[in-house]
Amino acid sequence: MANTFTRYINRNVGTSPVTMVTAASSTQTTVIGLTASNTTSSPITVDVYLVVSAANYYLVKSATVPVGGSLALFGADGKLVLNTGDAFTVVASAATSADFILSVLQIT
Repeated sequence: MANTFTRYINRNVGTSPVTMVTAASSTQTTVIGLTASNTTSSPITVDVYLVVSAANYYLVKSATVPVGGSLALFGADGKLVLNTGDAFTVVASAATSADFILSVLQIT
């Protein structure tokens, strides 16, 4: 088994949902960090959710990210295990308004 720390980044996320990572069947995937940064001159909101069997399960919904600010959802003792096929998805309230950085530990 190999332990690999991986980073997924998405720049200028807007109003269309973006899948950051989908858990593979041969890999144990654990989310260890997520940061959403507002890149605009107005406050925005972000949604972060898992898509599991075509249903959305929100980690945060309409969380405000102030101008020049960021939102950290994981870190310290917070972790999230993804099961096979789970899709970690993000979206913002305005076009090209947020950068997302996702850190995961993948065990293959």
